[in-house]
Amino acid sequence: MRVITQHTLGGPEVLTLVDAPEPQPLPTEVLVRVKAIGLNPLEALLRAGEFPLIGRPPFVLGWDISGVVEQAPQTWRFRAGDEVFGMPLFPRAARAYAEVVSAPALHLARKPASLSHIEAAALPIVGLTAWQGLVDLGGVTEGDRVLVHGGGGGIGHVAIQIAKALGAHVITTASAGKRRFVEGFGADEVIDYRAVDFTEAVRDVDVVLDTIGGDTVGRSLEVLRPGGHLVTAVAGKDAKLAATYEAAGMRFSGIAVDPDPVALRGLVELVERGKLRVHVQETFPFERVADAHRLLDGGHLQGKLVLTV
Repeated sequence: MRVITQHTLGGPEVLTLVDAPEPQPLPTEVLVRVKAIGLNPLEALLRAGEFPLIGRPPFVLGWDISGVVEQAPQTWRFRAGDEVFGMPLFPRAARAYAEVVSAPALHLARKPASLSHIEAAALPIVGLTAWQGLVDLGGVTEGDRVLVHGGGGGIGHVAIQIAKALGAHVITTASAGKRRFVEGFGADEVIDYRAVDFTEAVRDVDVVLDTIGGDTVGRSLEVLRPGGHLVTAVAGKDAKLAATYEAAGMRFSGIAVDPDPVALRGLVELVERGKLRVHVQETFPFERVADAHRLLDGGHLQGKLVLTV
């Protein structure tokens, strides 16, 4: 099989296509013939050495996959021929930039028939992050006011839909160019962060989901109702900031996404009910992974990027 590996840290040019032996599934694992691979900004940081998570090179990046089960020798969860998707092993290396991946069956779900492999591969990390942030940590319920920072991004546009499905009134920050995009996913209010200070435009928010970081996290304290809750996907280790929130009578949580079969099934249910879809900005053939990473490095994506295998 072919895999995309790197032997040094650096720019997109370090990503190299090589031949490698196929992995062998352990008990409770399945062997998946990969059809599509979702790309995430974290992988660009790992490639460049800006976020140590999976050690030093050589390594194979990637977690989000969609494909077809080839072998399921010692698990009852799937059979050969099943179409599956998921985010196996995170934060351990799943080696998903590959034509074949061995993954724990528990970390996968059956692909909804309404999703292509490209769409399914784009969903797991962003969908699980948004679900765990809003449902498990945020406890969003009908009638809540939810602010999603970065509504036009991968996590953000999925979070808007999950919050709407929970019955929330959803406010989001986005650039003016993404207004129609986020409104199309159900945002009730859109704040152009380049023209308007969100702290002057929003009040009495029950839950803030932050995907931006920086001073956005600290300033979000001003828009929460008493006892409100900030959940951040990027600044969860900031103990000083957490203490500031707690001293003000607010809750502060960092979300570090993990494989979650219950949440994955929840996402599938929303997809099947027509309440959730994922936007893919662009697809790239497997061989053009460096081009895809150049786009990742540029930031300001609208939805997700996907490699096709």
